[in-house]
Amino acid sequence: MNQLTLTRPDDWHLHFRDDQFLLETVPATARCFGRAIVMPNLVPPVVNAEQALAYKQRIHQATPTDSNFEPLMTLYLTNRTSGNDIIEAKQAGIPAAKLYPAGATTNSDAAVKGIEALYPVFEVMSEQGMLLLIHGEVTDAHIDIFDREKEFIDTHLAQIHQRFPALKIVFEHITTADAADFVLDSATTMAATITPQHLLYNRNDLLVGGIRPHNYCLPVLKRNTHQQRLRDVVASGSNKFFLGTDSAPHTQHAKETACGCAGCYSAWSAIELYAQIFDDLGALDKLEGFAAHHGADYYGLARNNDTITLVNEPWTVPEIIDLPQGGHIVPFYAGQELQWKLA
Repeated sequence: MNQLTLTRPDDWHLHFRDDQFLLETVPATARCFGRAIVMPNLVPPVVNAEQALAYKQRIHQATPTDSNFEPLMTLYLTNRTSGNDIIEAKQAGIPAAKLYPAGATTNSDAAVKGIEALYPVFEVMSEQGMLLLIHGEVTDAHIDIFDREKEFIDTHLAQIHQRFPALKIVFEHITTADAADFVLDSATTMAATITPQHLLYNRNDLLVGGIRPHNYCLPVLKRNTHQQRLRDVVASGSNKFFLGTDSAPHTQHAKETACGCAGCYSAWSAIELYAQIFDDLGALDKLEGFAAHHGADYYGLARNNDTITLVNEPWTVPEIIDLPQGGHIVPFYAGQELQWKLA
């Protein structure tokens, strides 16, 4: 196969950051995606409709003039979030809110402590038809970092899903067989996003031969058996799983310091990375559903009405991306060859 035409895909989980990063991250995403769910973990976080709409305007200002790209905004849940915050956000066209357990990832220090305290908010979200997006890890110090996701399922997620059966939940950037099987075994109000890094890599790619900071993300890469289970479920074509890159830019300096930041920046090669994965799995016929149909259907949105075309033409991911106002990003998969390229 030399060419592949798909319904224009969407990215159902990414980080644009703010300020000068927008001049890089927004065009990179808009080149192939029609929409994207924009994560709200800025400093300070996006906690209400007014802040979300202001952030959306900044994103629009960075969007290429010839693009119809549409950012889909989210709220950052805290222990101060109220039912009125949810109602106002829903009325403003904000489709989802994000639950970060405190300390789980970048800029999550202001996040939720004591998840049960948010149950009244979840009730309002369920009534309003607002999706709950969950970074599913516990952060208790005694829990091994490789067990955080399973512990969250057992301690919190199963209970939330049972308590609020009408609440649509997206288990974000899943990394384990436990998460994949939990989603498959749950009701239709449970779905999940899967990143390219968790499909392409396992923890050997982070730790063997020295620590590789540009492969460091949270949730952290897991063992190869978990990676293989994620590859199996996307190859199956199940509509419970869809594209979410978790693309998250950090400068090269910030990634390569003694305490490097978590996040892989994949926006400039995102759809090509997924095409490589599905091709390697012999499942290119399942790529369109994963990238362009399942997420839109789950969110209750129309599928995009235009297409993109990928050509079978090897190219190399850049080693470095220059930021507009100085500094560099080392992208995910830097210096490596991909077989599919956006036409």
